[in-house]
Amino acid sequence: MILKTTAEQVLHEALKTGGDFAEIFCEDRHSGAMGLVDGHVESASTVRSHGAGIRVYDGLNSVYVHTNDTSPSGLIAAARKAADAVDGSAAVGDIHLTRSLAANIHPIQAMPMDVAGSRKAKLLRDMDLAAREVSPEISQVRANLTYWDSDVLIANSEGMFTGDRRVYTRMFCSAVAEGSGESQSGSAAPGAMMGFELFEGRVDVAEQARRAARQAVTMLHADPCPAGVMPVVIDGGFGGVIFHEACGHSLEATSVAFGNSVFAGKLGQRIASPIVTAVDDGTLAGEWGSLNIDDEGNPTTRLVLIQDGVLMNYMIDRLNGRRMKMPVTGSGRRQDYTFAPTSRMRNTFIAPGSDDEAEIISSCGDGLYAKDMGGGSVNPATGEFNFAVKEGYLIKNGRIDRPVRGATLIGKGSEVLWKIDRVGGNMWMAQGMCGSSSGSIPTNVGQPMIRVTDMTVGGR
Repeated sequence: MILKTTAEQVLHEALKTGGDFAEIFCEDRHSGAMGLVDGHVESASTVRSHGAGIRVYDGLNSVYVHTNDTSPSGLIAAARKAADAVDGSAAVGDIHLTRSLAANIHPIQAMPMDVAGSRKAKLLRDMDLAAREVSPEISQVRANLTYWDSDVLIANSEGMFTGDRRVYTRMFCSAVAEGSGESQSGSAAPGAMMGFELFEGRVDVAEQARRAARQAVTMLHADPCPAGVMPVVIDGGFGGVIFHEACGHSLEATSVAFGNSVFAGKLGQRIASPIVTAVDDGTLAGEWGSLNIDDEGNPTTRLVLIQDGVLMNYMIDRLNGRRMKMPVTGSGRRQDYTFAPTSRMRNTFIAPGSDDEAEIISSCGDGLYAKDMGGGSVNPATGEFNFAVKEGYLIKNGRIDRPVRGATLIGKGSEVLWKIDRVGGNMWMAQGMCGSSSGSIPTNVGQPMIRVTDMTVGGR
């Protein structure tokens, strides 16, 4: 995208007023989407975004400027704007960049932008038909495909000159069931760092659509959930959103470096039940939250956050690493070139345990089984959360009794970690978009089935 000699000139210009580190992040992204409502394709779009961000450090102060003019003159002008915000002077030596490329662990077989529109439309119609076949109570189906192909180049004043190509593909299906004057919805949205081969073995779009429809129909006929304190079994996949939101964000240096985390200063201390191990892994081939390199050019890593209940690591980006005097962990991420990076999660999950899933339910007595989780809110400083249960069932005498709706799980992440007394052996992940100060990025959440000894369940 830009020549090495140009990058050297731009970095030199960015440091002229006294900065001690400069970085260029250049991106060229092609994205597309197609949407269907009730059997009719209603939208199809392609978008190209192109630009660069220039960051300058002066100690612990950071300046970020971005532009969509990536000509040499445009980049130098942006570098001068960044430099103008640094009050000082320095004799800048020559900057010599060394080209390097990380190994690509995400080979693409079918670029989404090259797939015919008719093939994409057929996938959407397949979702619609499959969802409607579940029940005559399905009154509306929405189906979408989204995909993007992003080329990035990263250079900095320490000599880095590297790049990466990221291709993401995802489907979304939402089904609405209606009856007796009420309606309920269900959804499924698998995705991966893959091309259109995602739909040739890994994801069965028809089955995903049926899953969304079955969830909607089940919740339509569910009773209101009773409120109270009770044992809660949380299934895998999107059940991991509680750890992601209530604990994961509190382990990012964005919070820890400023003391705005309940886990700040607790490395090496036990913060969870001894059966809990949690990992943030950016090295999983083809996964939604994976990368070859992070958005600061560092190799991605497998980072054990909690090992047998003991806090082992934080997720650390370059600037917060300076604040904390700790090395980076390949966790610097951003939505696109218009955002400066910060520490973010990748594929974050509670690792598999050894408990049998049937025993987890049968030994529960009376409680709630949260099969699928929805959205919610969390305070990163305290870990206090409130999450909706998208699909839930009451457990009576160790058996799944009947579906219930309107359930919410209320608690504090640091306390829930101690109350996990069962961890199943089958871990699986679900895909989402995580928002923070550096924008919205793809992340996986996951866990095996777990049991929490007692939680506050909100309901009727």
